[in-house]
Amino acid sequence: MVNGYTMKDIRHSKKLSLKIRRISCGKINYTIHPSFIMPYCTDYTIDAEKVLFLRKFDVPYWALEHVFGKNAMHWYRMENSLGRFSLVGTTVKNKTLIPQHLAGDEKHTKICGEKTYIATTVADECILGCEISKDAGTVSLEKSYKVFKDEVLAIDENYTPETINLDGWNATNSAWKNLFPTIAIIACFLHIYIKLRDRSKIKFKEFFHETADKLWNCYNATTKRGFTQRIRRFAEWSKSNSLPDFIKDKIQKLRNERKKFSIAYDYPKAHRTSNMLDRLMQKMDRRLFAMQYFHGNYNSARLNIRGWCLIQNFANSNPNTIIKYNGLKSPAERLNQMVYHESWLENLLISASLSRKYYSTNDDPPKAL
Repeated sequence: MVNGYTMKDIRHSKKLSLKIRRISCGKINYTIHPSFIMPYCTDYTIDAEKVLFLRKFDVPYWALEHVFGKNAMHWYRMENSLGRFSLVGTTVKNKTLIPQHLAGDEKHTKICGEKTYIATTVADECILGCEISKDAGTVSLEKSYKVFKDEVLAIDENYTPETINLDGWNATNSAWKNLFPTIAIIACFLHIYIKLRDRSKIKFKEFFHETADKLWNCYNATTKRGFTQRIRRFAEWSKSNSLPDFIKDKIQKLRNERKKFSIAYDYPKAHRTSNMLDRLMQKMDRRLFAMQYFHGNYNSARLNIRGWCLIQNFANSNPNTIIKYNGLKSPAERLNQMVYHESWLENLLISASLSRKYYSTNDDPPKAL
């Protein structure tokens, strides 16, 4: 566009009775696509916005057909079409805002009954990576997480995250280290508590609450030295009391691996627990359960879950949440502190059209056509 362009022609869309202009930049032709229609002229954005908003809450396609017309496959294909966009490039519109502190995990799911995994990367309440991995080995996970790396490097070729919070699975740790050798991996402290709770809350009720209180007392230490001291005293307390062997083993393991948790004190903004990730993956879990997992092939499953991620990033939040964040309506809007269009779906489409661009803080964001 900088070097000039010429008008090529105008095409007529039979689906929506619209005239669509095309231009030529050198030897390549482009369609000038207005944001008030969906890609491929499948529908008007103002009509599709209501339908796709309900998909945020897992309303089934047949119910959308009953209320809004068309047919279930029409809405299914429309949601899947969003999955072709870059998750990172669409969500993050300024390379200086790319999060430095991430959280990652794999969601267990099925494709036609065959077990598979969804490698998920999140930051700042946004899902920035979501790719299906055929198994939980290092090679497959690295391939899946590499999609996030490729998308983020398209925005900033020098990007390297500082930290990531992981649950301790060796294959996941190895995958991230291979992708970003300098990244600091922080073990999730919450998983220690969850393992204790699941095995002890009922069976060893008389020991659980005191143990949990002391565990969180360690977590609340304000310095790395204080954290290490509290862990050591916690382990000494467990040995001097008649606790069940299971609880003693977990406490001793915490002491042996304390460096995996204490490294978080070197990065004050890092995630010490996976709370944010868990909240988003719970929504993913409800969605997958509601649809009884995937019934098509790998590619359709990939597009479907990626499209859902962008809806989660851009669709309006609960009104109380919007008030809490001074009128910022969605996770993507809160991350970028800006919006291209008041309609969340048009904002998504405009953002997707600029998914490989970034703008410095001194530049005004581009306006919607």
